Amino acid sequence: MQKNIFHTWAMLVTTLLVVACASIGSPDGGPRDYTPPYVVKCQPADQSTDNHTRKIRISFNEYIKLEKASEKVVVSPPQMEMPNISTEGKQIRIELYDSLRSNTTYTIDFSDAIVDNNEGNAMGKYTYSFSTGQTIDTLQVSGTVLNASNLEPIKGILVGLYSNLADSAFTTEPMLRVSRTNGSGQFTIQGVAPGTYRIYALQEADGNFHFNQKSEVIAFDTMHIRPSCAPDIRMDTIWKDSLHVDTIKAVHYTHFYPDDIVLRAFLEEGQGRYLLKNERPLFNRFTFYFTAPDDTLPRIQGFNFDAETLITEASEKNDTITYWIPDTTVANLDTLNFAITYRETDSLGILVPRTDTLELAAKISRKKSEKERQDKIEQWEKEQKKLRRKGNAQGTKTNPFLRDVLKYSTRPSGSLAPNQNITFVFNEPLAQVDSAALHFYIKKDTLWEEAPFLFEPVEGQLRNYRLYAEWLPTEQYKIEADSAAFRNIFGDVNNATKTEFKVSSLDEYSALFVKLELADTGAVVQLLNKSDKVVNSVRAVNNRADFFYIKPGEYYLRLFIDRNGDGIWNTGSYADMQQPEEVFYFPKPLTLRAKWEVEQDWDVRGIPLVRQKPMDITKQKPDKEKKIARPDQNR
Repeated sequence: MQKNIFHTWAMLVTTLLVVACASIGSPDGGPRDYTPPYVVKCQPADQSTDNHTRKIRISFNEYIKLEKASEKVVVSPPQMEMPNISTEGKQIRIELYDSLRSNTTYTIDFSDAIVDNNEGNAMGKYTYSFSTGQTIDTLQVSGTVLNASNLEPIKGILVGLYSNLADSAFTTEPMLRVSRTNGSGQFTIQGVAPGTYRIYALQEADGNFHFNQKSEVIAFDTMHIRPSCAPDIRMDTIWKDSLHVDTIKAVHYTHFYPDDIVLRAFLEEGQGRYLLKNERPLFNRFTFYFTAPDDTLPRIQGFNFDAETLITEASEKNDTITYWIPDTTVANLDTLNFAITYRETDSLGILVPRTDTLELAAKISRKKSEKERQDKIEQWEKEQKKLRRKGNAQGTKTNPFLRDVLKYSTRPSGSLAPNQNITFVFNEPLAQVDSAALHFYIKKDTLWEEAPFLFEPVEGQLRNYRLYAEWLPTEQYKIEADSAAFRNIFGDVNNATKTEFKVSSLDEYSALFVKLELADTGAVVQLLNKSDKVVNSVRAVNNRADFFYIKPGEYYLRLFIDRNGDGIWNTGSYADMQQPEEVFYFPKPLTLRAKWEVEQDWDVRGIPLVRQKPMDITKQKPDKEKKIARPDQNR
């Protein structure tokens, strides 16, 4: 009997252990759903004709939701009054508020926005359509929109067709049929009727589906589009696994043309110009910031000071302007009262004069600045007394805060290439340079020998000066500036300084010689780093662009056709039917190593524009393809 009881308890314990081991973790609650939703019914039916209802219901086999509907769902023709598109259980409900046009195909492109409610399984690209006439228009046109300046794909920009071929249509009428680009800049305009069209892209600002503001990014092409289609065959590969091909199938499909449109989008010059802000950070200067350039400087009329004493420092495009106050009497004023007349954009987009009356108080006044300096003087003196008590005094050292010192920096610092010169950047504008107090030396063995040089202001840069000299590889140089060699407009002078430079060896650099296959003239070739930033730029001569003294590394090439010869990329103008200057990229990186001389041929138009910019430096990446997650496969 005891034996049977023991046996029964052993069996029970064993059973409990087995159950416990099998129950680790939470129960699944049944198999998960990995199938995407699908349409079971449409009211009115998909691709129905002679339809005049503006309320549509699309029913699915399961509960669904729309992801990023405002970005992805596009109704065509475009609706002037935003339609109401919502989900309710297993349905999508659409209500159009605009009156329906006669004999017109309507498409509602959901892209991949439809997913099931629980697992987020994507239905895939889906478009619903109906017609108010007797036929459904089924033609399509497709292509890509790129940023004209750098060939970046533009995501989310509208692309539309006009049957009105006049230039004025884009500025006066809404688009006839529209689509929106994806993360690769690609678009497909559906439901197009046979005919002749012009195509445009528009980053609209006001929802009227036509170009009427200079702040809107646009693209246009004067070509006429005639949509068509033809039967075609493509080869689809079916894989056994990631390495082995199962079969290659020939798939018959309808090929719609054109499917390779490329639109280069740009923002026109002459954007709205307004005074963004003004500030007087210190008592001795004040600055104005504008939203756009102008070729005319503002005019200052002082009420409690003489504006003629001001020194003007303007940025290259006159959109940031600083006024320096050399007159200490004016600088000491707590508040400057004056009128400034500048040009701003009116409601018609024209630059017109505007005058503002201002009162500017300094954030740090002369009185506060003097107090801060006096505090530093006292603090320095206290520290010197402590040092003397400890026996660490270093003679009668002059207090560095007794006077304001003119400060400057030099670039580059440390070492420079043989084709560089030294730039001096001063904190304030200079009033005087004493050339006799500047000394330039080259090191010969252990001795410094004087060498010739030029010290000149940099044109267009008020506070920059440049030292020109003959720089020899591997040699050492020294620049000495005596005390008071430089005096700024406030009377402050520099302390004596010594700066040494070494010119790098030629063995530390690479050279690149680019031979262009290009019919155009006036090409400017730019060497880019991994951030798509310009490292160097040269104008091509006889279809060659040569780059010397390049630091080893990985680089990229960009080129633009400099139509007007000003050396900078210029945007387009719709009113003048002028496209932006063309831009091209070499399609792969170039690795340059020390002591290498690389020769590179470049057929600039050899591959399509949409495949030119290397993905490594493309910032706008393609949209991630939605895939059904299968976590059970990893269990």
